[in-house]
Order: sequence, then structure tokens, then C-alpha cells
Amino acid sequence: MKYKLIALDVDGTLLNDDHKLSPENREAIAEVTRQGGLIVLCTGRSPQNSIPFMEEMGLAGYVLGHNGAATVRVEDREVLHIYGLDARGLDPYIDYCRARDIHYDVNTAFDMYVDNVANLTQEATYMYEHFRITPASLPAWEDFREPVVKFTVFTKADILDEAQREWSTWTQQYNIVRSGEFFVDFMHPEASKGNALKNLASQLGIAQEEVLAIGNYYNDISMLTYAGLGIAMDNSPLEVKAAADAVTGSNNDHGVRDALVKYCLS
Repeated sequence: MKYKLIALDVDGTLLNDDHKLSPENREAIAEVTRQGGLIVLCTGRSPQNSIPFMEEMGLAGYVLGHNGAATVRVEDREVLHIYGLDARGLDPYIDYCRARDIHYDVNTAFDMYVDNVANLTQEATYMYEHFRITPASLPAWEDFREPVVKFTVFTKADILDEAQREWSTWTQQYNIVRSGEFFVDFMHPEASKGNALKNLASQLGIAQEEVLAIGNYYNDISMLTYAGLGIAMDNSPLEVKAAADAVTGSNNDHGVRDALVKYCLS
């Protein structure tokens, strides 16, 4: 097989809009695996709520979670690589969010924290239930025992647009990326899906030209441009399609299956 390492985004790529894995995608992934390809999930999600999809597909291997900020081995959930950020530098952003009643969460490799679990809005509660994750209340920075890897802001798209415009005028000490219509993620400046994929390929002795990546949003651009073949979903914004080498079908039309069949199984 030409491509030995296949990196798949999860939401908007592997899963349909109902956040389900189609039998068509599952079967294509199983065949790629049988033929020697290594499937990894490269996602903005936590390893905690992305590893279950690997297990559902019967796959070992790796998850590059939090947009590449935490690389985790599936079989024993060991954190192999992490980009820890300067958590105290988040204070101005937290103040901004609190002043405007904008929801945010703080993430370590496996755990998530919010301002006050008891005061979660209905929208935030639904979102966490939907993504199968249970947050805890945010402790003081000095009480963290593990590195913070991601700070995520969740609100309406127009409010997020305005916030991003404001933050773009601040001193930049994070990689700030739009990971969904309603989400902006803050990470270590070197944390990205592309860098995580590059690091993993190097550790596994896999050449860049032997890496294939499939994604659909702005946080996928770094891995699409790193991979020997970067494939954008048809449901991607134009800028993501422009960064890719090819475009496949949408996430609701088994686009991952189509890409794997065309580039890995034919």
C-alpha cells in the first residue's frame, strides 16, 4: 500500500452530521487495516472521547487529540507526547469570556474543567452530553497536577467572530485556531495536527510521502499540507479545499470510504 499512515479527522469527516460512524466508512477502514495501513484519529476532541471510536472500529494505534496537543496510545492510554501551554497566560481570555458570559473549558490530556459545573447553561450541558464527556469544576492553576493542553471557547458564531477579531490584536502567545463553527481552541504555539502527525510519522519511521490525511475544517489545514496526500471533505470551507491535494465526498456521503477506496485500496 502506497500510504502507510492514514490520519482521519473525526467530526465532519469520519462521522456524519449525527456523529455516527457509517458501516461504509467502517468497512473501508477495516480493509485498509487488513492491508497494512495504520489508521490514526487526529481530532480536536479529547483522547477520552475519541479513543472509543478506535475501539468501536477494533483498532489499536494512536489518537492525536486536542488538535495534536496530546498524542496517546490507544491500547494502554499512555500519553506519548504533549504540548503543555502557559495556563496563567489564559487569564485575560478567561476575564474576557466571564465579562461577556461566554462559555469556555480548560483541558489536560484526559480531563476537562469548566468555571462551575453546577452553573452550566443548557447549551453547554447538551454539548458535553453530545460529545460524551463530563467536565469538572476548574481548580486554581497551582492545583493542576498535569499540563494544560487546550483552552476552548464555545459560543454563537457571530460572538466568536467578534472575539477572534479582538484577540487578534493582543500579543500572540498561543496557536489560536477555529476548530468548528462554534469553537475556538487555544494551544501551545507549536501544537497542531500537522506537527503531531509529523512527530508520529518520524517515530514510526514512515516517510512524509507515505502519509495520507483527511479532514474538513481550519484546524485540519496543517495536517493536510504536511501529508504526502491531503484530502478535504466536500463539506469543507473553500480555504480548506484550497489547502488540500484532492477533495472527496461529504461526511454524510461516506467521503472517507470513497477516498480510502480511491487512494489506498485501488
